[in-house]
Amino acid sequence: MSRHTRNGKSEAAKVIVVIADLTAVILGLWILFSLLDANRANNLVGWVHAAAGWLAGWSYNLFTMNTDWVRTVLNYGLPAVVYVVLGHALAARIRRVP
Repeated sequence: MSRHTRNGKSEAAKVIVVIADLTAVILGLWILFSLLDANRANNLVGWVHAAAGWLAGWSYNLFTMNTDWVRTVLNYGLPAVVYVVLGHALAARIRRVP
């Protein structure tokens, strides 16, 4: 395998890891903002809420506990964990492919 091919795979794997980690950070920020009752009229909080809602759309209301903070942690925390695990697993697989 040429060095160029190996570096290309390494770079692709890095991009995947960064994207997976950024999605987890956005979801984690929303959990934090929600738990701390951040001002939703703030532009940053609004952007993070919208982005987290889109990223966690597939798991929306997967958990329907009565306690708001538990529901938020589970409904946004699960996708964060899934994105990190899948992203890092995919990157590791890309690095191993000959």
